[in-house]
Amino acid sequence: MPADPFAELLLRLRKQAGRTQDEQAEAINAVSGRETMTRREINRYEHGQNIPTDHTVAHIATAFGLPPEQLQREAAAARARRRKGCRRGGEELDDVNRRTLIGGAVLGAAAAAEPWGRLAHALKRGTKVDATGVDALTDHAAALHVSEHHLTARQLQSRVEDHLDAITAVLPRVSEHERAVTIAAGETAALAGWVAWDLGDSERARAYYEVTSQCAEAAGHPPLRALALAYASYGAATPEKAMKLLAQAAQDVRGPGNAAAAAWVHGRYAEEAATAGDDIGALRALDRAQAVYDFADHTTEQAWVRFMTPYRLDSLSLSVYGQLRRQELTETADNAVNRLGDELPESGVVVLGDLASALLRGGDIEQGVYVSHQFAAAAEARPNTMGRARAQDIATLLPSRETELAWHLQQLAA
Repeated sequence: MPADPFAELLLRLRKQAGRTQDEQAEAINAVSGRETMTRREINRYEHGQNIPTDHTVAHIATAFGLPPEQLQREAAAARARRRKGCRRGGEELDDVNRRTLIGGAVLGAAAAAEPWGRLAHALKRGTKVDATGVDALTDHAAALHVSEHHLTARQLQSRVEDHLDAITAVLPRVSEHERAVTIAAGETAALAGWVAWDLGDSERARAYYEVTSQCAEAAGHPPLRALALAYASYGAATPEKAMKLLAQAAQDVRGPGNAAAAAWVHGRYAEEAATAGDDIGALRALDRAQAVYDFADHTTEQAWVRFMTPYRLDSLSLSVYGQLRRQELTETADNAVNRLGDELPESGVVVLGDLASALLRGGDIEQGVYVSHQFAAAAEARPNTMGRARAQDIATLLPSRETELAWHLQQLAA
């Protein structure tokens, strides 16, 4: 049992937020920008064995969406009780005050039923936070997008939603940093939507994409809406509907500073056009993607385009040429293999998957089967969201004699 009213308060706040001690430590680390908080330290706080410093209390409060001063006052009272050797006294929170602090007027981590709901609520508020905290939150949002290369959707889900909660807690206090934090919140919400879609929860994905668009509008940042639209295109009912979403996204990434994003959007449009049988539209869109990528720098543009490496452009080109059975497939495949080299990069799983699909669709069955085996080994070693979809696709394209490989790929997809 908690040894002090302040320890009890911390325990009740965490349970109200629906977090484990590990998740609470991650939420505090997301706010502080450092990996210093641990489950063991959370346990000590909640059992009155240790009282956090005011600096740490501020991070804890932010993780819950509370004004730091409220928790700092209760921490000071706990220290006073400890000094007097009295665990309970006149400074103890009464039940009414405790209920008010935990819920009600302030925006806690559990103030809404779902992360997108909390974010939508936070968009309507505003106060202040320092630049260091903002940088930590935005950098972590970028890192989550990159981690998609080597984590499965199931592994990503809690990390992304925890970070979205951390940003949501900070958002009401960002003052001059509001735009940067709102954009980071939208980027994180979009990734949460993508993960939800990959896990088969389309309704949840749509809710995340909707709040991403709200963030784009609030921040006056159209490329953020393009991210939501491009992600949503993967779940569109038909290629034509996907193309409509991507055409709108293309309008949102025009202009300087968006070359990598534009290359991805045009490349995705080319994929869907090829699927729809629009050869001319597919080739034109792919030409635009390849041309605009000459001006791209995926390391300095929006956080979410860091996946749009030269390998990913190879992947898009292979997908289009394979579906259209174009003669450019052979040269593109050779270039892609040479670019991959001996050390498979993080995005190499996706490239191998698209290369295998392209070869099988293009009629080079023997080489396609060979690359499919390479892809299967890579996808098993580095499971990720995009690899899962490609495993299912390749399994349906393999010749009937490759039943064992097809079964293995179907297991990877599942």
